[in-house]
Amino acid sequence: RARGSTAAPATRHLISGRRWYVLFDLCYVGGLFGQQVPAQSNQLVYTANALSAPTLLGDERDGILAKWNQLQAFWGTGKGYFNNQLPPVDFTQENPFCRFKAVGYSCIPGSKDEDGLVVLALNKKEADIRNQQQQLVESLHKVLGGNQTLTVNVEGVKALPDDQTEVVIYIVERSPNGTSKRIPATTLFSYVEQANIKAQLAQLGVFMSVTRTELSPAQLKQLLANPPAGVDPIIWEQAKVDNPDADKFIPVPMVGFKELLRRLKIQDQMTKQHQSRVDIISNDISELQKNQATTVAKIAQYKRKLMDLSHRVLQVLIKQEIQRKSGYAIQVDEEHLRVQLDTIQSELNAPTQFKGRLNELMSQIRMQNHFGAARSEERYSVHGDLLREIRQHLKQQQEGLSQLIRVIKDDVEDLKLIEHGLLDRIC
Repeated sequence: RARGSTAAPATRHLISGRRWYVLFDLCYVGGLFGQQVPAQSNQLVYTANALSAPTLLGDERDGILAKWNQLQAFWGTGKGYFNNQLPPVDFTQENPFCRFKAVGYSCIPGSKDEDGLVVLALNKKEADIRNQQQQLVESLHKVLGGNQTLTVNVEGVKALPDDQTEVVIYIVERSPNGTSKRIPATTLFSYVEQANIKAQLAQLGVFMSVTRTELSPAQLKQLLANPPAGVDPIIWEQAKVDNPDADKFIPVPMVGFKELLRRLKIQDQMTKQHQSRVDIISNDISELQKNQATTVAKIAQYKRKLMDLSHRVLQVLIKQEIQRKSGYAIQVDEEHLRVQLDTIQSELNAPTQFKGRLNELMSQIRMQNHFGAARSEERYSVHGDLLREIRQHLKQQQEGLSQLIRVIKDDVEDLKLIEHGLLDRIC
């Protein structure tokens, strides 16, 4: 508050908030006491007068007008009348008193100026752009002058909300000696921002063009050090502190409902794209799982085939060995092998060994089947899961016994072949 000012105390009840009070005091000193203020401060002085001390009507209605101007400033829209001799103040969303502001975060561009990437936003659907991409490239080439040494390339196409599409392009210039280079992004952007070029691009549906280049450390530092217009420095500093990743994100202001709605639509669009990508990955995983199951089945089939071929090769080797040793006396190692095979055969045929146990198991199964009906009326019962486990165990035991029987039969056949071979040699 300016010392000696009689109007400043009367305005305290009209202004709520420390920020407004300080702003009004600073402007009141320069505006009411005739001190020189810079030209760029006139707007701020007029705004302070419209919010705190309008002199339009000269009675108590000026206080009501001040409150109305404050309400308009909160909303960021309307005109603030405060003096008959001065024009009203336009309240925009960039004014310091607009309450509908927030700070979000955007990714810092990673491409360099040498990459030449320029983003064109078109009022067309993504599907239409992709279907007519070649026509769009030819049209852009004509807009750029139709120079044969220049080639328009599309880096990427991405859908935007409200049936709009983002197209990232770059221009390659070929020199007569055969080398080529990209046109810098700043050069290309300056060219497309010319009035006549911009009008031609508008006929193609382009309503906005921006560069996508990384910021230098100096530019980034300057951008973070100076809060945007209308953003409280305290909120800006807190936004820098709350930045989840200062190396990848940069705080950006969101002013008004339109900006908030735009970011919400972009977020919904990105969510849909991510969900679409997740669905594609899920389908790929399902297809890979099917291929894996098919591969596992083929591996099992090839293993069985390998086992069969191994048995056949063994039989061929046995016959070949019999023919090779035909006419020779039995050697010591062959005699030891015959004794071992006889021992194995005796163990298999012994009543207390595998054959006897198999017969005993078969007898128990028959008894269980015979007395099963009588026991069904008893109170005792077996749980379904346990019964399935027992059945699975018995099935495995039966398969093992069947495999063992097959091996024994094959060995017996091999012994018979060896025996015949030995008899032929003896005879």
